[in-house]
Amino acid sequence: MYTLCIGLLLHMFSCGSSTEDKAREDFDISLLGKNSELQLSGEYEALIQLNMKYLKKASQMDYKEGKGLCYLNIAGVNVSAGNYEKALFFFNKAEKDLENSENTYHKATFYNDYSQYYSHLKLYDKAVAFNNKAFFYLKKAKNSNLKKKLFARLYINKGIYFAWKGWMGTSLKSFLKGNKLENSAYSNCMVGQYYLFTHQPHLAGPYISEADKKMFSQKTSDVESLWVYYTMGYYYNEVDNNDEAEKALKKALEINIKTRRTYSSHINGVYKSLAELYKKKNDGGKAYYYLKKYMEEENRLDGARLATMNKATESFISEMKRESDWHKNNLPLLVALSITVLTVSGIYVQKMIGTLNVKKKTLKEETEELKSHVYTKRLQEVTELAKKNDSSFLMKFKEIYPDFINALLKINPDLENSELAFCAMLKLHFSSKEIADYTFVQHRSVQQKKYRIRKRLNISGEDDIYDFFDSLDR
Repeated sequence: MYTLCIGLLLHMFSCGSSTEDKAREDFDISLLGKNSELQLSGEYEALIQLNMKYLKKASQMDYKEGKGLCYLNIAGVNVSAGNYEKALFFFNKAEKDLENSENTYHKATFYNDYSQYYSHLKLYDKAVAFNNKAFFYLKKAKNSNLKKKLFARLYINKGIYFAWKGWMGTSLKSFLKGNKLENSAYSNCMVGQYYLFTHQPHLAGPYISEADKKMFSQKTSDVESLWVYYTMGYYYNEVDNNDEAEKALKKALEINIKTRRTYSSHINGVYKSLAELYKKKNDGGKAYYYLKKYMEEENRLDGARLATMNKATESFISEMKRESDWHKNNLPLLVALSITVLTVSGIYVQKMIGTLNVKKKTLKEETEELKSHVYTKRLQEVTELAKKNDSSFLMKFKEIYPDFINALLKINPDLENSELAFCAMLKLHFSSKEIADYTFVQHRSVQQKKYRIRKRLNISGEDDIYDFFDSLDR
């Protein structure tokens, strides 16, 4: 009987332990999966709400490592917002909860995120060092789908770090290894990006094509699909296939419209690529339009991310304050979070203003260049219409110089279209001989028309008629 009781107790303990392990594993899989999905979609507010919910759940389960994962996810959001000081605070919180964890997958996840944090700071040596630590712990973790996916992403991240360090051979090996493990639209796309980055579009082509196929044969998130289409547009731009570049970039725009609620940080790059594409195609109007869209998106993206972070963090703090036990046990955390709300604007905005000033100066120069390009092209078209004596000349001229025509009609509302067209040719600085040749009349007739126009517009005989028209719409 004694032996039987001991056996039953051991069995009950074993079952309880097994049940607890299963609950914690389910917690990890659910949290990490949902967090990754929201992070990819750019839904930062929903991401913080998710981690707030799981942080309470981990507390109820007495699951210290689960809380660490939540802090780690919140650190990632702060990195995305450029709030690196507060990101470091949450990394430290996560490290305390995960440092004694026997789950090596947790530690691998922590060091992977930490490596990405240093990559954002452009400290690539540290990024590589923590990437190596992530590899060390992940190799010890038990086999699972989470482990397999993280292995692939560790190699891809390593490829990115080494590319920025200039170690291109090691970078390529890492990208290829990650792609071999994952073989997804994203992983193929990243290999293609490597070859585009190293100016080898002929080698990028097969991977871009494979990424395109994988989008349809595998389940690919909208954001990663947008990234693939953007890369395809980048590739086709490089090989001067303007039509295919336009198709791919327009596909990326369609996805952005579809996911309007979440938007992707990649869309600004799509707008810029379209501006460059249309500039190359000598379509100044569209080039200018997409450059403006790029500028608007850059400003919106910075502002929206900052506003969302502030709102979401405030919500996080409010929710924690309603939990009395949390308030007692996590006072330092509440203080830190309060400081986050008060300082995130100042820290981030100050940094953002400096970046935006440089960016706006560059974009202003590009915009002025495009404006000049558009004006020159349209002026050439109108000039050609005048030379051909085309009936649409006056209408097109009005589009470029609407104030000029209005100013003429203000002086004399009775001017006829033929007279307006004649004035337009003078505005374009055609000589009397050129006007005579283009309109198939005698040189003497043009001189007579000039005389009549002077009378109709009250232009003094002492005034140069060309100077008069030049100053009319200023």
